Amino acid sequence: MSNPQHLRYSKEHEWLSDAEGGVSTVGITEHAANALGDVVYVELPAVGTTITAGETCGELESTKSVSDLYAPVDGEITEVNEGVTDDPSLVNTAPFEGGWLFKVKITAEPGDLLSADEYTAFTTG
Repeated sequence: MSNPQHLRYSKEHEWLSDAEGGVSTVGITEHAANALGDVVYVELPAVGTTITAGETCGELESTKSVSDLYAPVDGEITEVNEGVTDDPSLVNTAPFEGGWLFKVKITAEPGDLLSADEYTAFTTG
């Protein structure tokens, strides 16, 4: 399993892209997708919703369990990936590409996001 170097990671297993025009893309990591098993349902925050870092903002349901989705930053949801609500398996098959979850206009970023190497050490440590 390889975590893309250009992303940052939360200890709750979300990834965050670099901001383009103040907006970042968020998804869950391959590690999280594998731990969940086959994702069958995705509940995402609505566009316009304000999220707070570390708080729940959605839900992922798999054949094994239901897991909360946590906000990696403070901000406002600008877009959700309708593709994963239509086909939740994208979260498993392409967690870093087509399986992204939402885009957020960042208002504040916590200081505890991890680099790819730090996240790899966290998940294998």
